[in-house]
Amino acid sequence: MSLDRINPPELSPATGFSHAVAAIGTRLVFLAGQTALDGAGKVVGESLPEQFEIALTNLLTALAAAGGTPADLARVTVYAVDVAAYRTHAAELGRIWKRSAGRDYPAMAVIGVVRLWDDAALVELDGVAVLP
Repeated sequence: MSLDRINPPELSPATGFSHAVAAIGTRLVFLAGQTALDGAGKVVGESLPEQFEIALTNLLTALAAAGGTPADLARVTVYAVDVAAYRTHAAELGRIWKRSAGRDYPAMAVIGVVRLWDDAALVELDGVAVLP
C-alpha cells in the first residue's frame, strides 16, 4: 500500500492536512466517528484539546484493530461543535496529532455542527484508511 500526499504549489500551504491523497492498496477501512468516549461509554475530557486527543486515540485504536497504522489514513473528517474554538486551539491540536499520528497528514476537513450524538461531546473524528 502506498499513499501519495499531493500538495500543489498553486494552492495555499497545507498546514495540518494534505490537499489530496492518492491511495494504492488492497483494503479500504472505513472508520466510524469517534468522540471522547471511555470504555464505559462516558464522554471524558472537559476541553476541546482533551476530547480531541481521546477521540483521535479512539480512532487510531479502531484503525489498529483493523490492522492499520496512522500512516494508512487517507482521509479524516473532524466535526466540531465550535469551529472558532477549534481554530483557537489549532496549534495544540496539531501537536496532539503529531504526537499520536505522526507528521504525515491525510486529506482532512473540519465541519461545524450544531451538536453531536452525546451532548457533552465537543469533537468527533471519522476516517478512511487504505491498507496493504
